Amino acid sequence: MRIFCGRANPTTGSVEWLEEDEHYDYHQEIARSSYADMLHDKDRNMKYYQGIQAAVSRVKDRGQNALVLDIGTGTGLLSMMAVTAGADFCYAIEVFKPMADAAVKIVEKNGFSDKIKVINKHSTEVTVGPDGDMPCRANILITELFDTELIGEGALPSYEHAHRHLVQENCEAVPHRATIYAQLVESRRMWSWNKLFPIRVQTSHGEQVIVPPSEVEQCPGAPSVYDIQLNQVSPTDFTVLSNVLPMFSVDFSKQVSSSAACHIRQFEPLASGRAQVVLSWWDIEMDPEGKIKCTMAPFWAHSDPKELQWRDHWMQCVYFLPQEEPVIQGSAVFLVAHHDDYCVWYSLQRTSPEKNESIHPGRPVCDCQAHLLWNRPRFGEINDQDRTDQYIQALRTVLKSDSVCLCVSDGSLLSMLAHHLGAEQVFTIESSAASHRLMKKIFKANHLEDKINIIEKRPELLTSADLEGKKDLWRIRSPCGDCEGFDVHIMDDMIKRALDFRESKEAEPHPLWEYPCRGLSEPQQILTFDFRQPVPSQPVRAEGSIELRRPGKSHGVVLWMEYHLTQDSTVSTGLLKPAEDKGDCCWNPHCKQAVYFFSTTLDPSAPLGGSRTVSYTVEFHPHTGDITMDFTLSDTLEDEH
Repeated sequence: MRIFCGRANPTTGSVEWLEEDEHYDYHQEIARSSYADMLHDKDRNMKYYQGIQAAVSRVKDRGQNALVLDIGTGTGLLSMMAVTAGADFCYAIEVFKPMADAAVKIVEKNGFSDKIKVINKHSTEVTVGPDGDMPCRANILITELFDTELIGEGALPSYEHAHRHLVQENCEAVPHRATIYAQLVESRRMWSWNKLFPIRVQTSHGEQVIVPPSEVEQCPGAPSVYDIQLNQVSPTDFTVLSNVLPMFSVDFSKQVSSSAACHIRQFEPLASGRAQVVLSWWDIEMDPEGKIKCTMAPFWAHSDPKELQWRDHWMQCVYFLPQEEPVIQGSAVFLVAHHDDYCVWYSLQRTSPEKNESIHPGRPVCDCQAHLLWNRPRFGEINDQDRTDQYIQALRTVLKSDSVCLCVSDGSLLSMLAHHLGAEQVFTIESSAASHRLMKKIFKANHLEDKINIIEKRPELLTSADLEGKKDLWRIRSPCGDCEGFDVHIMDDMIKRALDFRESKEAEPHPLWEYPCRGLSEPQQILTFDFRQPVPSQPVRAEGSIELRRPGKSHGVVLWMEYHLTQDSTVSTGLLKPAEDKGDCCWNPHCKQAVYFFSTTLDPSAPLGGSRTVSYTVEFHPHTGDITMDFTLSDTLEDEH
């Protein structure tokens, strides 16, 4: 059986569909999951264990047996914690079969098979009764169904069903409660991830300004959250307009509703400005008293920044208001958090929403195409005037009055730059219907609909007739071994086997500006593509080695493209400047870099009388566009003779 799988293009951010064999999803899920990152999260594990111990004790103090339902058990870690804490029996639910199989083995290896039953089902399919998966309802509910947005993985429907069908009324729950917090800010940088700014082009006839269409300006945008590491955003990149506001809480020990709702907080702005962005995060309290708390707060809102836990499976949220709104210091306004069963979004109101009939509970919907075509980093890239100026400078050096330009890039504004800089004729290839519609709107808003020719074709299908006859996060992969005293080597082995699968040996796209990292080697050129020449008919292959010149653990190799626009002008999708003496790196914040993870690491110090190297083989296949690669990390001893 063959299946279609989506793969993100790390340069454009678009999803490309590829045909793969039936085992593809299995290996993808294992190799690229956050399971290992969660197991490495000491703060999370400790807080869950403390909460579980307290919940089991409360049930035992009432003279009852402690029967646990663990939804989304993964490796079975939380169920093993529960049995260790004194639970009489655990029902561990895991819908993903490869992980459920691993959980069975891990539970058996740790000696808990008589107290833990792994059920390979979705929790909504679990049955209760004499012939069911569970003989009776549980009185302790343990879950880890949360994503960065808290509810994006379907936590609310799962809790709703569990309370109705799987657990006793007024059961103990770990976590007991979750609270979502929000903070209103003004940020030109973050706003550039959501709206198209005017773009200025200096020409021989004066300044030309590319303006966004009114549809793009008025569009409320996509409802999807932008999850990032807020701790890596400089405080100088935003102006705080409100205190941290607790928006709403969910009590997981009681019946939960997944119905759409809104929650209102009145506040007085701390400063006057333009309300554009809502920063949001959550915390979970493991006990009813709120003494055991795990928080996702960024450093400026953390109660103890020194104890800040770095994690990749839970980050912080950036939400964009439908439109920027001016606010005045001290003049009260209302921030509204809306949510349905899977999604959260925000709006700002000047009068009490109870009296305002303009509040719409439905999700915002992009009707301009831009938010469907461009991801958040792509918006930021297009709005980067410095980057645009580099392209303008490069185009000036090659354009002549009789130039005929062909722009091959979905949703690129390069065709407009070429026109304003004097090209005789400009064609742009827009291979998707979405990019075609968007570019027509942008051209029309700038009175260029008759000046630039749109070709809706894939580039490889282009003919001369179309041109009118003219030709011119390593921790995610790090072995866990023992986790909180439990042997999870089986999980490590499963990840390692998955890493041997073809797709896992390819590089993954990651926004490295969000992740603290150091370069252990100097940048090295691997492959060169000359766009002035025909595409090679045969694969292009490169082999070599990279010497690691700085001490430290090497977790992977980063690859990126540098586009040499002219001899003096280069646009990098990776490093923006040479690494500092200690290896600190400055990465392009608009692009994701390709990261090839090693399955093992070497000791940070090089062997005596030797060096550490990475040998590589990289091959580009022109007909498919695929790049296959293999990087091997090794210690090299020098010959004593």
